[in-house]
Amino acid sequence: MIQAVVDNVCWQMSLDRKTTALKQLQGHMWRAAFTAGRVKAEFFADVVPAVRKWREAGIKVYIYSSGSVEAQKLLFGHSTEGDILELVDGHFDTKIGHKVESESYRKIADSIGCSTNNILFLTDVTLEASAAEEANVHVAVVVRPGNAGLTDDEKTYYSLITSFSELYLPSST
Repeated sequence: MIQAVVDNVCWQMSLDRKTTALKQLQGHMWRAAFTAGRVKAEFFADVVPAVRKWREAGIKVYIYSSGSVEAQKLLFGHSTEGDILELVDGHFDTKIGHKVESESYRKIADSIGCSTNNILFLTDVTLEASAAEEANVHVAVVVRPGNAGLTDDEKTYYSLITSFSELYLPSST
């Protein structure tokens, strides 16, 4: 029985499944590794300085990930930059809805008390970008090493960035 569960989990991971149950299991595994200090999250060099700058300008920052909220908090709480949880105003995962469903973005906007057209969503997945746009959310597709390639149409349609420092966001104050 245990081997069947292990095989199923490995199979789901090999297909990059985004199921809530799998992400929760990963979160439990990560908790043990992060709290023991055996693992630290790494961010691209431009991310933390940019987020700090946005926060100083009064811009709220939320994370919406297929990874569980618990896993997100572990990543931000145990990073090579230290505990940077204070940079994040809130976390969302697939419990609010799948990232390829436009209704998920409307639910997030309602949850944070914001109009969807006042949200900028950063992603490296164009199916997510499309769903966010359907909800009237602004989108930038982040192009990083290791991400899936984009079609020529996607490259011309979406706003592309290779670094968070390319974003110039208005102050909310």
